[in-house]
Amino acid sequence: MTESEVAEAERLVAEEGRRKLLELGYDPTSFWEQQVVWGDHDSFQHVNNVRYVRFFESGRIKWMTSLGDEIGGPEKAEAMLKGNGISLILKSISVNFKRPVTYPDTLLIAHKPHTKNTFSSAHTSVGGAEKNGSRSPDSTEPEEKKLKLPKTHFHALGIAYSYAQRRIVTESDSVLVWYDYDRLTKCDPGEKARAVLQRRLAEGLARQHEAAAANASS
Repeated sequence: MTESEVAEAERLVAEEGRRKLLELGYDPTSFWEQQVVWGDHDSFQHVNNVRYVRFFESGRIKWMTSLGDEIGGPEKAEAMLKGNGISLILKSISVNFKRPVTYPDTLLIAHKPHTKNTFSSAHTSVGGAEKNGSRSPDSTEPEEKKLKLPKTHFHALGIAYSYAQRRIVTESDSVLVWYDYDRLTKCDPGEKARAVLQRRLAEGLARQHEAAAANASS
């Protein structure tokens, strides 16, 4: 293949990955391409598990920057990155390793907010039955309550999509806390910040529903 043909093939693979993650409801402003380097390997000849925590961190910071920019423009985004005033702090993270990754590769990292009622594995259609250990929403609970995020914290799903394997290789679930770095305490970030996050949650779920409906009719 010529250099231009290789570049076009790589572009199409990346485009396919982005489309798949959009259909799964991931926030496009969180998309982060993480190049795998030889030094990411361990003695078992695959990317060391610890590396993924850093990969998800890089994607999470990219996402946090976009949140700050929407909440209050570039100045707010910069303040959140430097821990000035109200920003986010990581409380916990869990990682589910699905397939080993080797060099060379590029991982598309993405995040999306979720509540316990909207949680679903990357391979589960919204509104469907439980699959791969995911939890189905309680159909008796009001829709508004299902989509309601807590005031001081929220869960975020993370995902790593391999361009080389053209599939999801790692997933994560983290708890992010709104934190006042000046007062060193968790806090309510305010109505605007909550509205921004709430809207992104709703938009991600809408994309999932649309993709599921399209797949069902095809």
